[in-house]
Amino acid sequence: MLKESSKAKLRIWNIGAYNMSYTRNILITGGAGFIGSHLVRLMVNKYPHYRIVNLDKLTYAGNLKNLSDVEEKTNYTFVKADICDQKAIIDVFSNYQITDVIHLAAESHVDRSIEGPMEFVMTNVVGTVNLLQCAKDAWKDTEGNIFHHVSTDEVYGSLGAEGLFKETTSYDPRSPYSSSKASSDHFVRAFHHTYGMNIKLSNCSNNYGSHQFPEKLIPLMINNIVNKKPLPVYGKGDNIRDWLWVNDHASAIDRIFHDGRIGEAYNVGGLNEWTNIDLVKYLCGLLDEKLGRASGENESLITYVADRAGHDMRYAIDATKLENELNWRPSLEFEEGLSITVDWYLENSEWIEDITSGSYMDYYNDMYKNR
Repeated sequence: MLKESSKAKLRIWNIGAYNMSYTRNILITGGAGFIGSHLVRLMVNKYPHYRIVNLDKLTYAGNLKNLSDVEEKTNYTFVKADICDQKAIIDVFSNYQITDVIHLAAESHVDRSIEGPMEFVMTNVVGTVNLLQCAKDAWKDTEGNIFHHVSTDEVYGSLGAEGLFKETTSYDPRSPYSSSKASSDHFVRAFHHTYGMNIKLSNCSNNYGSHQFPEKLIPLMINNIVNKKPLPVYGKGDNIRDWLWVNDHASAIDRIFHDGRIGEAYNVGGLNEWTNIDLVKYLCGLLDEKLGRASGENESLITYVADRAGHDMRYAIDATKLENELNWRPSLEFEEGLSITVDWYLENSEWIEDITSGSYMDYYNDMYKNR
């Protein structure tokens, strides 16, 4: 059952933007998270004639410090709400006359989905359907309104040594996380075919970059190397992932939202594949240099641990459709993007400390008191 709320529960700041005239009022869900914050920053700065409404529940993965550089922009508003809260979402659509949605809010960590799948069902499935229903009801005439759903390549399952995921690849999700995202994808398509909603989908490969919660592979390894802690690698480390710089992903979402075809899905990939163990070893060498340590010192921290249940062997994206139709390609080679990413984490140790201590959760409350 969807939760009910009163308007008093809708916690908002920078509401002064409400009375300004914008050509679009875009709701970005999950905008305080890793990928979402990069997209919000891009849209706020690139499109001053759009009002960007960032809606986030601020779970453990949501961090408003990620957006401290845009929080005073007049075309930016933050709303704390749960996408499963029907009344809250109806109020947001009404209060801000939302014209479009870019939906990123999701539970996304596979390990957490194995430990507790119901939270993933509620957020990723029920929350998505609630958003779709509220958008349908608000947009009586859906002409011109866009609902862009951001999903994952994990819905396609696992590849062998050959082949790539295409937009026509059959769905074969293997984890509770990927199953919940596959279900949400199907509901988005259903609202297009049943109700005529103008939907677009994008399915991305593994993202990396600044501001990523340090339970994910790359920031976890960087932080552990800095602190000379063990570097846990699942199984033999031979699982393969395609890595996409988060800023390139944000630019792809921007391109698809504006120029992609209605009813279509676009795969977004970094066009480079690495085994987990090769990536970890590369990070070790890179940080040997950047930290002035002896060659091989960091690699000695690698520790092999029991493999994850149902661990998919290989993901690899074919982004030809996105390149051919919308002229998009990654802007950085992986090694360059990884060096930039490592430098950011080394230069922003306070950000990591706030995460590990939990003090980042107080940032919103402190900001809200002053509004």
